[in-house]
Amino acid sequence: MELYFLGTNAGVPSLQRNVTSAALRLLEERSSIWLFDCGEGTQHQILRTPLKLSKLEYIFITHLHGDHIFGLPGLLSTRGAQGATTPVTVYGPKGIKTFIDTSLELSQSRVNYSLEIKEHSGGLLFEDETFRVEAALLEHRTESYGYRVTEKDRPGSLDLKRLESFGLKPGPIFGKLKRGESVEITGGQLLHPSDVLLSPKKGRVVTVLGDTRPCSNIMPLAKGADLLVHEATFMNDLEDTAFEYYHSTARQAAKAAAEAGVKELLLTHFSSRYKDIEHLQPMLEEARQLFPNTRLAEDFALYPIHRQG
Repeated sequence: MELYFLGTNAGVPSLQRNVTSAALRLLEERSSIWLFDCGEGTQHQILRTPLKLSKLEYIFITHLHGDHIFGLPGLLSTRGAQGATTPVTVYGPKGIKTFIDTSLELSQSRVNYSLEIKEHSGGLLFEDETFRVEAALLEHRTESYGYRVTEKDRPGSLDLKRLESFGLKPGPIFGKLKRGESVEITGGQLLHPSDVLLSPKKGRVVTVLGDTRPCSNIMPLAKGADLLVHEATFMNDLEDTAFEYYHSTARQAAKAAAEAGVKELLLTHFSSRYKDIEHLQPMLEEARQLFPNTRLAEDFALYPIHRQG
């Protein structure tokens, strides 16, 4: 599980940074990628990465401002032109379906794969045997959401020494035990998975927030997360400006991370007034005063989400 940033700027792109988009790579977990927001030029950014649109499974849109959605029509139509056939589901606020359907219809774009668009107002969006995704409303000039992605705990690895003590060697029995099935071994003894499996692998939690100023819903979304992605449009000297435009400062993001007890904080959605990574260093230092395990998201940078314990 890794986050790959395709754009970290707020509002408009610059020569150094594109507008907002990040891909959650789940190649090991489910052989797919999930996209969070899709600002203009996202498909061009993807061309410069190892990401494949054929692996795209879900797109989560935080809100309908252009720097978060203008790349959608092009990306979706290009995916079809490249011959991808697996389905894609887009989740987003009310209006996202009209935006996508109208753009594709008026441009006569062909999408030759199943495209489902689900508008939501928060809550549990979906849950399967491996993941759970929830959303909650934030505080912005338009309806904006944060997403909490929870990986479910996975069975522990087989204890090879324990298996050896039962006289077992690698084969079909190992697969059955790993899948949670009990098996009968020599002498008619019934061997249960709990007898030979190590401790379960704890699932990871990733929280990705849309544009927001500090609000109460950040806490339940971020609580105990392994990684929190939080906008930091301005430094703290522009706190009043951030409040006026419904954004957050780096210091406010760090305060949220500390209060929520997250493991790591990634700052993104930087104002174009901060020209390059050098100009963002004071922002990073400001955040680290409150939450030391803070990093700056960078375009084309890969951030692994480490399993705790």
